[in-house]
Amino acid sequence: MAKDFNIPPVIFPGGGTPAASVQQRRLPTAPFQPPRSANSSIPFMSFDVGSAAASTSFTTPQFGSSSSSAVGIGMGFEYEPPLLEELGINTKQIWNKTISIINPIRVNADLHEDADLSGPFLFLLAFGLFQLLAGKLHFGILLGWVTMASLFLYVVFNMLAGRNGNLDVYRCLSLIGYCMLPMVMLSAVALFLPQGGAAIFVMAGIFVIWSTRVCTRLLVELASCGDEHRGLIAYACFLIYMLFSLLVIF
Repeated sequence: MAKDFNIPPVIFPGGGTPAASVQQRRLPTAPFQPPRSANSSIPFMSFDVGSAAASTSFTTPQFGSSSSSAVGIGMGFEYEPPLLEELGINTKQIWNKTISIINPIRVNADLHEDADLSGPFLFLLAFGLFQLLAGKLHFGILLGWVTMASLFLYVVFNMLAGRNGNLDVYRCLSLIGYCMLPMVMLSAVALFLPQGGAAIFVMAGIFVIWSTRVCTRLLVELASCGDEHRGLIAYACFLIYMLFSLLVIF
């Protein structure tokens, strides 16, 4: 015989039936979304990737267009200037100046109107490399001596020309550096000549006179009031290049 148990009725706090309580239960909100309320003053924005991709359109500006929306877009690598041109190195100008130095009889001074240091730097680097092949490390000496020689020639010329002198240090560096080309040739020829022999002294004298003549000619034609003191300018140039030839001889 089954025994009957008296089970008290379940009373929910909100009142009503269990089904009604389930309907009144608050649904959980999605992550990172604030609860919606009528009194909320902050607008709600949902992070819906699909709708965002559909509503957002990106237009790629065409190269060469004149519209203002293409600001910051380059013209492409094919329209970029050469690297040497961006660095201010004119290889054609350096070559023409080098050819003019090779001919000491007819020096074209018009090519040296625009002073530059690219060619002189290459000549000094070649001079130092030839000296290095001869077992002499003279890179620092060459740079220091060229700087001091330019200052020396600048002071001497402007003292001779007085107030009318228009020679600057930059032009002195350019002219002395380009006229170092015979010294570079001497350092290359000296690799095949015996040290201390008469041949190297004769070759050194020829190349020193070559550099002196070219440098004097360029200074006289490019700077004002130089023709009146040609002999003194030539003597100063001779001392400068004789000093560099001693590095090759000894």
